[in-house]
Formats: sequence, structure tokens, C-alpha cells
Amino acid sequence: MEKAYKLEFTAEENEGLYVTSCGMSKTQPHHHFGPAIKPHHMIHYILSGKGIFKLKGKEYKLGEGSGFLITPDELAYYEADEDDPWTYVWVGFGGKMAASTVEQLSLSAKQPIFHNTNSDKIYSIVHDMMEHNTFSIADLLERNGQLHLFLSVVAGSLISERGESESANNYVQKAISFIQGNYYNPIKVTDVADYVCINRSYLYTLFEKTLGVSPQQYLSSYRISKACDLLKVTDLPIESIAISSGYNDPLVFTKAFRLDKGMSPSNYRKAHKSDLLAGGKENLKQVEKYLEGKTK
Repeated sequence: MEKAYKLEFTAEENEGLYVTSCGMSKTQPHHHFGPAIKPHHMIHYILSGKGIFKLKGKEYKLGEGSGFLITPDELAYYEADEDDPWTYVWVGFGGKMAASTVEQLSLSAKQPIFHNTNSDKIYSIVHDMMEHNTFSIADLLERNGQLHLFLSVVAGSLISERGESESANNYVQKAISFIQGNYYNPIKVTDVADYVCINRSYLYTLFEKTLGVSPQQYLSSYRISKACDLLKVTDLPIESIAISSGYNDPLVFTKAFRLDKGMSPSNYRKAHKSDLLAGGKENLKQVEKYLEGKTK
């Protein structure tokens, strides 16, 4: 048996993200659910006590501060501990954005476990959901707004069981994508760190470990590589190339360029324009030679 207070809701499936159920439960020893399936995504968070959770042939022993995801149509089982039965809250949710949101949280049927230290915040959010329990538009909006807040708290300090190296690589890949998509803007390393939701020092550690360079070195090197492309194929002024590569100050750009390439942007352009011209003349000679052979 359990002492539970729960609410069930309905909504249109084409809605982006909505609450299907929420509740709180103080269980008795060995209280269990399943093996059975749920029609929607559901996240349980353990406030106190212990228990086990089974999904896809794996068993997880969980305690205070842990949470688990039940995915739709997957056979799940969970049971409270004999000596220290758990107390938990849960939130069920659906909608066309539910699956993609869970994926962004790095949770899945294969990796359903997370740990979070914000138990007071999570309890407060679920409690607030349950306070807004009518089908009025005001309560509906409030409840679904709290769902977004609930998921944001889960995401904020989520430590899934994907493995440290995979998590680190994911942060680096997202940081690289951000840099490559925004190098022409006056972004700083702090902007990159904010985008991937980690602090600057941790981002530095991940870049050094994964790429062997700091985030600042990668950003500068990528900007200079784009500047080189423009110097080779355009006649744009150096100042315009600097701005197009993310440098508002041409002097700073020239200094960074010289440090990376060992020469000024102007000298780099001259050297590579000469190479392109020489290559063009060589290609022209080959074409002329080919045409001469054809006319004989």
C-alpha cells in the first residue's frame, strides 16, 4: 500500500508539451508497480528512502536524490525497499515535443537514471502543479509552465549514466558548433560556455583534454582560417575581412593573424595571390598544349 495523492489530466496530442499526471507518494515496504507500461513519458524523483527500478532487463538500486524515466510503451517495474521505503514525486507528460525534449535531457530507455540535488525545488514545483488542478485555461497554462520549470531543474544538474567521456565529448561538439556558427560575431569564450551550460574553467579543461587546445585558441584559429579564405579569393579591405572574421579592431586582427600565420594579412594575400596566379598560368599552358594536339 501507499499514501498517494495524484492527479490525471487530458490534453490534445498535438500540443507541444503538457502534463498528463503528477503526484506524490509515501510508500509502504515492498510497494510496487508493474511490470506494466505507461502511455506517456513519466519521471519519478526520490525525496527520501530507497528502492529498485527495472527497465529493459536492467535493475537499478536508487535512493534519495535519484530519479528515473519511464518511456511510453516500455515494460517497467519499481519497488520500495523493505527497511527504508521511498517517498517520491512524479510527473507524466506528453505532446509532440515530449520525445525530443527527453532526448535533449540525455535520458532514454537505455539510460533512464539521473541524479539531482535540488529536491526542495522539485518538490515545490510538483506541489504547485497539484495546486492548479482544474481544467480552466489559467490552471492549464500554470501547470504546463511548471512542467517546463520541472524539466529545466532536472536538466540543470543532470548527471546521466552515459559516461564522463561521452558527456565531455557532447559539450565539446556543441561548443564547436556554436563557434563555427557564430565566429563572425564578437563572441567570447564565456558566451560559448553559457551556450553549453557549463562554466568557463570546465570548458577549458574539456577542450584541453579533447582537442589539446584551449577554447580561446580554437576560436582564434577558426576565425583566422576563415580570414585566410577571404584573403585568397576576395579583394576586400583588411578591415572588412577583420570584421567578417569576428574582429572589431583591425589592429587586434592583424596581431592575431601574424601570431597564427607568421606574417601580416597583406603579405599572406600577396603570397597566395601569386600562387593562384602561377597556378592559373600553368593550367592555361596545359589547356593550350592540349588544344594544339587536337588541331594537328
